[in-house]
This record gives sequence, C-alpha cells and structure tokens, in this order.
Amino acid sequence: MTTDQQPPLLQRRRVAVRGLVQGVGFRPFVFTLATELGLSGSVTNTGEGVLAEIEGTGEAVTAFCRRIASDAPPLADVASVDHQPLAVTGTPGFVITPSRADGPHRTQIPPDTATCADCLAELADPADRRHRHPFISCTNCGPRHTIVTSLPYDRANTTMAAFAMCPDCAREYADPADRRFHAQPVACHTCGPTLTLSVPGLPVLDGEQALTEARRLITCGAVLAVKGIGGYHLACDATDADTVALLRRRKRRGDKPFALMARDLEQLRALAASGAVELGPVEEDLLTGPVRPIVLLRRGQHRLAELEAAAPRSPDLGVLLPYTPLHHLLLAPPGPGLLVMTSANLSGEPIVTDDREALARLAPLVDGWLTHDRPIHVPCEDSVVRVVDGQPLPVRRSRGYVPLPVPLPVPVRPALAAGGDLKNTFALARDGYAWLSGHLGDMDDLATLRAFDRAVDHLGAVTGVQPEVLVVDRHPGYRSARHVRRSARGREVRDVQHHHAHIASVMAEHGLDGSRPVIGIAFDGTGYGEDGAVWGGEALLADYRGFRRLARLDYVPLPGGDAAVVRPYRMALAHLRAAGLPWAAGLPPVRSCPADELRLLSQQLDRSVNCVPTSSMGRLFDAVSSLAGVCQQAGYEAQAAIELEAAALAHGPVVGPGEAYAFQLADEGGVVTARPGPVLAAVVADLAAGAPPGLIAARFHAAVAALVRAVCAEIGRRHGTQTVALSGGVFANALLSSACARGLAEDGFTVLRHRRVPPNDAGLALGQLMVAARADG
Repeated sequence: MTTDQQPPLLQRRRVAVRGLVQGVGFRPFVFTLATELGLSGSVTNTGEGVLAEIEGTGEAVTAFCRRIASDAPPLADVASVDHQPLAVTGTPGFVITPSRADGPHRTQIPPDTATCADCLAELADPADRRHRHPFISCTNCGPRHTIVTSLPYDRANTTMAAFAMCPDCAREYADPADRRFHAQPVACHTCGPTLTLSVPGLPVLDGEQALTEARRLITCGAVLAVKGIGGYHLACDATDADTVALLRRRKRRGDKPFALMARDLEQLRALAASGAVELGPVEEDLLTGPVRPIVLLRRGQHRLAELEAAAPRSPDLGVLLPYTPLHHLLLAPPGPGLLVMTSANLSGEPIVTDDREALARLAPLVDGWLTHDRPIHVPCEDSVVRVVDGQPLPVRRSRGYVPLPVPLPVPVRPALAAGGDLKNTFALARDGYAWLSGHLGDMDDLATLRAFDRAVDHLGAVTGVQPEVLVVDRHPGYRSARHVRRSARGREVRDVQHHHAHIASVMAEHGLDGSRPVIGIAFDGTGYGEDGAVWGGEALLADYRGFRRLARLDYVPLPGGDAAVVRPYRMALAHLRAAGLPWAAGLPPVRSCPADELRLLSQQLDRSVNCVPTSSMGRLFDAVSSLAGVCQQAGYEAQAAIELEAAALAHGPVVGPGEAYAFQLADEGGVVTARPGPVLAAVVADLAAGAPPGLIAARFHAAVAALVRAVCAEIGRRHGTQTVALSGGVFANALLSSACARGLAEDGFTVLRHRRVPPNDAGLALGQLMVAARADG
C-alpha cells in the first residue's frame, strides 16, 4: 500500500429481521452470507425475530442488508428488515450467539414441513448413518410448530430438549457448512426418539422390529394407531373393505369418507390414468409441496370397487402423500401402498396427542399402537384442500399452514375471535396480522373446550398477543361464545352476526379495506339471525361496519332442530308442506319416514311446535337430496348435500334453455325473497316423469346458480355495487361455486372467493376480527 492510499472505511450496523425467520435456517444463512462478504459480527434469535450486528466495508454492509431479504432460505418469509448504524468495534470474526429470551415475543414460528428430498435420499441410502431413521430432518424440513414450547426457537424450547445430541449430531449442529447447522429437531438412531409397537398381550417392540411388525399387521388387516407430527392417526389397508368397514364401525364414522395416504405420486397418477380420479397440475403441486395437505380429488367415471368402502357415494377422494419419514417407511414396498390415514379420535372430538391418553381412549378402536417418545406439544390435524377453477380452496386450514399469519387490510386491536361451534378455529390478532389456530373440532365436547383453552394460551405465548377485546358469534346458545364470556375477566366482549362474519372473512383475505360495500352471498346450514330465525340463504350489502339484508330464501319451518339435520327427509317434508305440495305416498321422503313419525311431524308442522323458521340454503340442499331419492339420513355433516353434488356431477351439466328449475322472486318490503316452491313442484313433476336423481340434482344446482345471478343483478342495479363475495359452507360445493362465479363474471361482477381460509365456519374468526376489533371500530 502506498502512502497516499487509505484503508477502506468500516461501518457497523445492527440489523433486525422480522417475519418467518426462526426454525428455517435463518441464522446459518446469515452466518454464511456474512462470511462470504467478509463481515465480522454476530447473529442471534430474539423474541421478535433475528438480530444481527455486522461490521465491514460500506459496500459489503450494503450488500448484506439487501441480500438478507432477497436471498433468504426457501422456508423463510421476511416481513421487514430494519437497520441502524453503530460504532465500529474492530472485533474480528462472525459468530452465532445464544438466543435472547428478553423482550416481547412477536416472531413467527414456521409450520411443520414435509420431509425434504435431501433427507429422503439419506433415508433410502444404506451407507448413510440415518438410513431408515424414522425421525430424520434438517433445517429445511420436519416438525416445528407442534414441538415448540416457548420462544425463542431453540432446542431447549422444544420437545426435543430431552434428547441430548450424540457427538456426530452435535458436530453437524455446530458446523456452518452442514445442512443441519442449528436444526433444532436434529437426531439420529443413536440419540433420537425411539419407535415402539405395542400390541395387547405381546412384548413391546422397538426400532426396526416395531416397523417391520407394524407393516405386517396392516397387511394382515389390523388397524393401528400411528403417532405422527401433530397427533395420532388410525391406519389400515385402504383396499381391504372388511378392515375399512371395521374401522368405520369402531370410530362411529357413518359413511363419512376417509382420507387415503398413497405411497407416491406415481400411484395416484395410475389411479388417474384408470379413470378413478382426476389429477391436474395444481393438485400435483399441492400433493408434493412442503405442506402436503389432504387434497380432494374428483372421482372419475371408473369407480374402483376396492376404494368404495373408504368413500361411499362421495364425489371426491381425499388423498395425501407421506409427509414424515415414518410415513415413507410404513408405505414402502412390499405391502399396502394405499392406507386409510384418519384422525385418531371419535368423530367431533379433538385429535389424540398424549401417549397415555392414546392407550386408553384408542383401545376400542385399534389393534396396536405404533408410537414414539417425542412429545407433541401442539395438536395439529391434517389440512384439507380442494381445487376449484384451478385455484386451491382450503376446507380445513391446519398442518402446514398454521401458525402462519394472515395479513389484514386494516389494523386491529389485540383481540381473540372465538369462531363458531362447528369446525372451531379461533384467531388471535394485533395490528396488521391475524394468527388462526388449527382445526380444534366441535365445541359440544368438554375435551374440545379444554383444547381450545390450551391452544389459546400457546398461540398467545408464541405471538405475544394479549387480547384486549374478545369477539364471539351472536348466537345466544353457542358454547364457544359462552366459554369466552366466562373467561373475559373484565375485558370487552363484542358479538358479530354469523353471516356478516362470513362475508367479512372473504373481504379480508382479498385485502378490501371496507371503504366500499360488497354484495355478500352467505349460504350455509345455520346461523343466528337478527330476527331470531335460523338464517343461511342470505344476500347482504356489507362492509366491516355493518350490513343490510337485501335478499333471502323464504322461511320454512325447521321441525325439531337437529332432528331435521340428521334426517333430511324431515326437511323435505317441511319444504313440501310450506310450498303447499301434498305428501304423496310415492315420494322418497314420505316412503323413508316411519308412519308414526310422519303423523307426528304433520301435527308438529300444523301447530308450529318446535319449528324455528329457517332460510337456510344448506337445509334446502338437504330437502332436495331427500326428495330426489339421494340421501334420507345423514351420518355426517352435509352428507345429503355432498351426495347431491355427486349425483349432479355424474349426470353432467344442464345447458339447454328451460332445463334448470326456477325460484319465484318476490319483493317484501325492499327485501327480495326467493321462494323455492316452484323448484320443489318441478322436482315432484320430474319424479313423476321418471327423471333420474342425477338430472334432478343437476337442474337444482343450475337453479341455485341462476338465483345468485338474478339476486346480485337486482342488488347491483339498486345500489351500484359490482363486487360479489361468496362465503359459507355451501360454497365448499365446487360445482355450485364454479357455476356462480362463472355466471357472475359473465354479468360483469368481480367475484371474491376464499383462497386463504375455508368458506365454512373455520373461516368465521377472521371475519369476526374485521367487524369487531378494527382499530378504528
């Protein structure tokens, strides 16, 4: 260096990174980036994210601040990068320092992620020390959300804390060049969790022996409880109709379809090639991506008899691919390549996670337990997704998505939104983000209420949200609302009308700030109305501040409440009576109703005893399903409507003029009322003419889609609104959703449908937040 040359000026900056930056290999990435750029300093986890201090030339510091976001690891999601100058210290080297537990906890924890390709290659490599290790993972995959006990995200704050690393794992954990550098779930055969198999009356097996015997038992027709990432599953050979039927009886599942786990994508492609299912590129991406949800595939014309027991009369087959190493080992050839993989619980109850509880509660359901000793801290069910018009539609948002936040279009106060009583999902929110819980179950069970409390506490701990306002459904009988009110401890409790929350939910996920109202079509089974009736077939003019009910289905009596839900023939008979149509002896609902019940039902309707009025579209689907002879008794929620959709799909669309049925529209004090009487009369006429159920189902779907178009056209004309939001559980019906969206788009409307949260009650909490917890509300 000549005397006139000056050494480069050094800079030092503190860089704070927020977002999804813990549990995704972010500190190793920062270490590598800083080393590459010749920077000294340090990096650590904090309760708010990742904090780095860097020192070097101005050019290198600038490049670091730019690339820390642009080059982040694949599982990371950087929300913000803030930096400020510091005094230069001259300290050499770059280090990862112990995490800081002080300060607020506002970072994001990643969801559980499917086993990556690198780990799968090691799993299959006899020369690798983790060959056939059921718990292989790395920085890019494995459990995260379900093992975190507190923040910051370090091994000591996970359920892996009890597993001391062996020297080999410790060396990998400390090596910045290794894929397992600071990977908290890292383990191997020597130091990791142990797989065990327990079968009543036999010695407990572990390791490879446990796996081999479990595979043999499943091949021989056994039902096993299999401990996964977020809970136990019940597993059996999906092609063994007798075993599937046995599991269905044990679980009291009725005819509700089971989810099926396939060995690999090629097996599903073979099913598609045979005509058994429809498999497109979007479905393949979902099945093979890092989330790996259950994907509802449309069944084809070739209905495989060996799969009918798993999904009787369903238009879809719910399938998923292995997402843990244990799944891959369990499904490897030889042996069954298609397993029933369903939540280990009785229908409606929370998934079982505790090992002792599994031994007790699952004993009547299974023949053995394939388990391990890594605790599950957070229960998390499999997510369920379907593809509608080329876009994913979540039906259950849980594993793989939770606890990722949903960005909000306007800020909210720190709040807890309780959601609904069915498919309960609550939400915590603050400022511009909402964190939705995983699927908890139905709130009519004490175990679900306890699971709700535990989940609220845990999600609050990892997000740092301390609710100031509590939001509940307006229904006076909802257990979720009563439960939250009891625990309010002086905090403000606000209630939100059910269908307003549905529409606000889809508005929020599309980023609407609420400054302009939308036409909200809310179709579902039940929701408490402002007039005390059961709503569910509503057209609202809505923003976040309020709504006006501008159209609805005509009221009909709901005879016996839940009795009409589980016996659709009662709903059909109520609709016929309301429409002035006789209960002819040959009609399917009349034939299905026992004589004594038919006589009592007639008296009940005549006297209006225990007959709350309802405008529910879901109940109208039940009625038509019964009337068409499709479904008379529902063993699970929405069975009648699901089977009606299946019948319509099997028949194909009706496209000719006059082929669809038609509702009668009447203006009642400025509210458009859709009377289904003409539709029901046409169904009865078709039955008399010998029309098949599929034709009736197709015509009914077309009639509902036409009704939505007509109602939206009228509201749009009166109020100048050209945006329509579709929400409510009925819009999980892909045939109806697609027909409505297509028709509305042809009419010039902008159509909003759910893409981030489900249209059913699992999406209610997001809408509740937007209505009742806005910072300006």
